[in-house]
Amino acid sequence: MDFSLSEEQKSLRDGIIRFAQKELNDGASQRDKEQTFNRELWLKCGEMGIQGLPIPEAYGGSGLDTLSTMIALDALGYGCTDSGLVFSLGAHLCSCVVPIWKHGSEEQKRKYLPGLCDGSLIAVHGMSEPNSGSDAFAMLTKAVPDGDGFRINGTKTFSSNGPVADLALVFAVSDADKGYYGGITGFLIEKGTPGFRVGPKIEKMGLRTSQMSELVLDDVRVGPEAVLGSPGDGTVIFGHGMDFERIGIFASHVGTMQRLLEKVIAHARERTQFGQRIGKFQAVSHRIADMKVQLEAARLLTYQAAWRMDHVRSVSLDASMTKLFVSESLVKAALDTVQIFGGYGYMVEYEVERALRDAIASTIYSGTSEVQRNIIARFLGL
Repeated sequence: MDFSLSEEQKSLRDGIIRFAQKELNDGASQRDKEQTFNRELWLKCGEMGIQGLPIPEAYGGSGLDTLSTMIALDALGYGCTDSGLVFSLGAHLCSCVVPIWKHGSEEQKRKYLPGLCDGSLIAVHGMSEPNSGSDAFAMLTKAVPDGDGFRINGTKTFSSNGPVADLALVFAVSDADKGYYGGITGFLIEKGTPGFRVGPKIEKMGLRTSQMSELVLDDVRVGPEAVLGSPGDGTVIFGHGMDFERIGIFASHVGTMQRLLEKVIAHARERTQFGQRIGKFQAVSHRIADMKVQLEAARLLTYQAAWRMDHVRSVSLDASMTKLFVSESLVKAALDTVQIFGGYGYMVEYEVERALRDAIASTIYSGTSEVQRNIIARFLGL
């Protein structure tokens, strides 16, 4: 596999970097402080085509292959210092828009995808519950058949984009006897549907510009048009969405790692202590050398997984390895950046401590590092 960028991919990457640096970074620190989501920036990203990168042009997207999509998200993570916005975009695209594209009916695609791609609609993914996080399929949310539709009751939590979303993709147990395979169904539920409400914003350590909340379903009645795919397809839909998310969101983290590397190299070349630039101290230079190695390995894993998504039947192993390595490398890169910046790295002004706060959750969302290691072990027959 040759991951040299084509001229089209170079142009795509350069264009997204220029856009992000020009349009998305002003006021990022203040937005983080105030924990605000900026819908105007979201709409600008829609005009740029971010929310619809892999979606066919017939539904309002850009029609990119998966590898080009990940190159674009890598560029977004590099160019945009507002990691909360980048995360919200990734969660929207990978966990909601792609599943609708891949599994939705023609009517659902034509109804929702154009708005989801141009930024006029925001989506939220509802899977985790207060008592079922890593054990996602231990959910208590139930969808009971009611005429030609379903009546849904339950609560979802840690739902990114919840407070600002117009559409929710919610998973519920529709046939407990069938269990994991065949007993879970995905539903598309619009904002304003009777019985569907959003809880208050949940305050977080990082990614503060990406708003999160509970989703409460209190006797929500939906018709057959709300079912994504067919009843019982939820496990397959969720699994495919997670594969895309574990590659897509983490492609943006690769870009963040490159930005941190460049930032720390510039600092190590300029900062002097004990009569020489700190980059000349082996304790510093070796940290930076390790950051470079982890960045290149992370990018190769991510691009390989993206390529395989369009060429092989299953990429679940690749997605888990990518998610595990990139997330843990991102946290280490952010920690090393703070350490090399020293006291300045701890100050808000230098935007390094925010990068660390934003990085920490990457080893938790989309399945914890422990869950990824379990998945990898199962593929190895352990």
